[in-house]
Amino acid sequence: MSKTLLMPKATAVWLVENTSLTFEQIAQFCNLHVLEVKGIADGDVAAGIKGMDPIVSGQLSREEIERAQRDPNHRLRMSESKVDVPEVKRRKGPRYTPVSRRQDRPDAIAWLLRYHPELSDSQIIKLVGTTKPTIESIRSRTHWNSANLTPKDPVTLGLCAQSELDAAVRKAADRARREHPVPAEEERGATLRPAEETQGGEVDASALFAGTRFGGQAEPEEEQEIDEQKVFARLAGLKSAKQDDEDES
Repeated sequence: MSKTLLMPKATAVWLVENTSLTFEQIAQFCNLHVLEVKGIADGDVAAGIKGMDPIVSGQLSREEIERAQRDPNHRLRMSESKVDVPEVKRRKGPRYTPVSRRQDRPDAIAWLLRYHPELSDSQIIKLVGTTKPTIESIRSRTHWNSANLTPKDPVTLGLCAQSELDAAVRKAADRARREHPVPAEEERGATLRPAEETQGGEVDASALFAGTRFGGQAEPEEEQEIDEQKVFARLAGLKSAKQDDEDES
């Protein structure tokens, strides 16, 4: 049941012309400023507006007007409507986009397809107010202006709010997680396998470092003993060979 006055200025014009109500009473009932009602009485406001009878429209009773005329402090009350007007529910559909922003929608769609491919077509339709054929043409690069499209953030273009985009991305991620669950092993990430599995048994750490120094070079098993006689014999041979060369020259 609606309590909103229809055509308040036209109703105020009729009340000024046909009743002795005060300006305050008319202003209160018509939700106008007192100066506006005074301007209507002076002919400065609502010029050319034809008065509407609130009694005929069922918004005010004659008894209520007479009661208010007798008592200047009485506040007019709107009559109860005899007809129940059902509330009009807005159908869910594409978001309305102002004409000045409609040329930006293809760029916004291209941005969403590139950076958020997890979004469904229905989510893109709700975010930027487009149609499924348009989304498909941009995805398949068959759009008439495909060569000139520049992906742009729809939030920056003013086509949707950041909170709406974040909610849509979060919802798409949850849907993808339900449809394609990640195995527990992959979710933990790759880890090194134990040495027992890779080498088939326990590894002796001492065997890994046996015969090596910290620098990684092999340490000789035992130092070779120096044979002094062999050294002197070698030097004597070199000296005699040098003497023979001098004699020949």
